[in-house]
Amino acid sequence: MKVLELKKIKKSFGRVNAISDVSFHVNEGEVLGFLGDNGAGKSTTIRVISGVHAPDEGEIYFGEKKMDDWNVNIAHDIGIETVYQDRALAGQQSVNANIFMGREIKNRFGFIDVKKQRAETTRLINEIGFTSKLIREYSPVQTLSGGERQGVAIARALYFKAKLVLLDEPTTALSLTECAKVFRLIEHIKSEGLSCIFITHNIYHAHKICDRFVVMDRGTVAFECTRDEVTATELIDRMQNLAHTGVTERIMRGKK
Repeated sequence: MKVLELKKIKKSFGRVNAISDVSFHVNEGEVLGFLGDNGAGKSTTIRVISGVHAPDEGEIYFGEKKMDDWNVNIAHDIGIETVYQDRALAGQQSVNANIFMGREIKNRFGFIDVKKQRAETTRLINEIGFTSKLIREYSPVQTLSGGERQGVAIARALYFKAKLVLLDEPTTALSLTECAKVFRLIEHIKSEGLSCIFITHNIYHAHKICDRFVVMDRGTVAFECTRDEVTATELIDRMQNLAHTGVTERIMRGKK
């Protein structure tokens, strides 16, 4: 079942046509690798999905429902959560405060229920296992490693029942050990029956964790394939050929 589908999405900024005729879907419980060179249109497409940009043309479906008047609030309310490359965390605040920032748990008097927030944070830490045993719910985020900070952002998305998690370059500048932690978090997302769009420049990371790939080039979808159809090296070769020649996978297949 499709959790999200874009049909012929177009977005321009003045005279600059950022993306056009962008069509693809994300299945339920799927990790979709969203790939492409710099300037390919990935960021604009992700901002459309997250509601930051409303499309100029085209249709967005969540499940089987066509979404109108698309914006951040609607995307947020239906269960789309974005984990940005900078993770958008407050370093001096605790793990607990970061998870519930802006969506605090309130008691019947309207005050923040700190005790419940701490208990829920501890539960998430234990269930997902995104931190070391030395980290507690009251630990400042600035004391966490890169992978653990990524875990805080993903835990926030999971707690608030995200149906689709957008991960923007989650493994950038992380060590091999820290990348492994992020991969485990993504597997946890998938095990919960949730979907994920994994945006990255690291093809080997994408091939390791993703079920399927959508490759952007020059503002449109150049080709799609599953992990079973290509090795990581073959995927890199196809993307390099695309960057140099502009020949899409559809045309390449047609010549075979």
